[in-house]
Order: sequence, then structure tokens, then C-alpha cells
Amino acid sequence: MESFISKAEVLMEALPYIRRFYGKTFVIKYGGNAMVDEELKASFARDMVLLKYVGINPVVVHGGGPQIDQTLQKMGISSRYVRGMRVTDAETVDIIEMVLVGKVNKEIVSLINRHGGMAVGLSGKDGGLIRARKMSVTVSTNGEPPEIIDIGMVGEIVGINPTVINSLDENKFIPVIAPVGAGDEGETYNINADLVAGQIAEALGAEKLILLTDVEGVKDKKGELLSTLKINQARKLIQEGVVAEGMIPKVECCIEALKGGVGKTHIIDGRVKHAVLLEIFTKEGVGTEVVRK
Repeated sequence: MESFISKAEVLMEALPYIRRFYGKTFVIKYGGNAMVDEELKASFARDMVLLKYVGINPVVVHGGGPQIDQTLQKMGISSRYVRGMRVTDAETVDIIEMVLVGKVNKEIVSLINRHGGMAVGLSGKDGGLIRARKMSVTVSTNGEPPEIIDIGMVGEIVGINPTVINSLDENKFIPVIAPVGAGDEGETYNINADLVAGQIAEALGAEKLILLTDVEGVKDKKGELLSTLKINQARKLIQEGVVAEGMIPKVECCIEALKGGVGKTHIIDGRVKHAVLLEIFTKEGVGTEVVRK
């Protein structure tokens, strides 16, 4: 009997959060180990289904770097990076689109549907969702004058048209979005999934932006996890080099999303089962929430 009571208490702990977030939109960037480990994949899919059934509208934006790497290696194509971004020529962008839209996206959709949800896969080309243009990258090394580097078909976002997402939400579907955008002439651009998630969250006026990572969250100088981080604190940690490398674009993405009107942003440990539910429905959470003040 005690075990049943403890289960009921867990549900009651979640009730205030369910009430608060009913009818709200959460944009979740899905990536890292949570996309590879079979147990974590199933855990994530069930989280999305539960959110939908308790009246929250999850919108999933996914990455796919490891899957792209694996496919390119099989085809004998090497990858080169500039400032963490994959140099993407015309041949490579076709392969990236094939992997992200044709393989990874459909696997996630199928997984959510198998666990009782109704997911629909999209790319930025569908319904004019993501308009993009070629990204310009400037690099300065060893005191030399800044140089503009051509990294190919890597895009920056010009605009988001959330109409197709709103239509799916209203009809009880879970949108699953591949980070591929279209240029003015219909050309394909590969776009960083964190940036896509952040700007979609802004366009939807989302209550939360949640980024799944392969680390616990943001840590301070002592290496201790910060459960809450204000914008001014986050900028200071970046300036001091405490927040470094791959965490910088994630923290900056959160800052921009908050400035764009998103309620709260979260960087959480996707290696933890049911990480999304634990972050949303418990006081402790499993990562770092980045807030305005």
C-alpha cells in the first residue's frame, strides 16, 4: 500500500506544474546521447506523449550530427569545421538533408507514435516554416586581419512562419522539426539545431525552451552545477571563460530566446531518463534554468 501512496504523492507534486503549464507551448531541442541510447530514446518519446496528454504542447527540434558523420564516412566524404560549424558544399547538403529529414526525423516521429502520441515530421521547407540565407563567417587568427570564410550551404535564419506548427498543435499533433531551411530560390541550408529551436520558441511565444545536452548543465568556477542562472551572470561566465566551447552557443541561444519573449529556458542533462519531466515537474530539476532576472 505504501508504494501506491508514494506514487500518488509523486503525481500530486506534479499537479501545480501541470495546472500552471496547461495550454502552454514548450520547444525542446532533442540531441546528444538521448538520440542514440535506446532506453533514453524511449524515455524521451514517452515524455513527449505525456506532455501532450496533460495539455502542454511540445514542439521538438532535433539535431543529427553523429548520424550525418556516420553516413558521410560510409560515403568516403571527410568533414571540416570552422568555428564549430560543418563546411557544407552542394553534395554534402543533399546528404545532410537526406539524413536529417528522411531518416532521423522519421525515426523520431515513429518512436513517439509507437508510444501513443501523434507526431508529424517537418523540415524548415514545409509550409514556409524556416526562411534562411547563407551564413557569413569571419575568422581572425594570430593577429591577422579578419577573413571571411566560405563554409558553403550553412544558413542563418531570416524568418520563421509558425502557421504550420500552430495548426498541428491545435489538432493534437506533436511537431518534430529537422533543422533545414530554404533560401529565396528554394536552395537548402543546413542550420544549427539550437538556433532553430531558439527562434521557433520566440516565434511561438513559447513558455519554455529546453535544450538537451550531454552534460549536467552550466557549472560555476568551482565546477558546481548552477540550478538557476540569470542573464547577467551567464554573460559574465562567458567573458571569464567559465562557460566555454560548445556550451557558449547554448547559453547564448537561451539569452536570445529570453530577450525574444520566451518565458524560461533550460539546459538539461539528456543522459538522465525522463529528464524533461524531471526538469518541468519537480523543484530540483536536472539541469540549469536560464532566466531574465
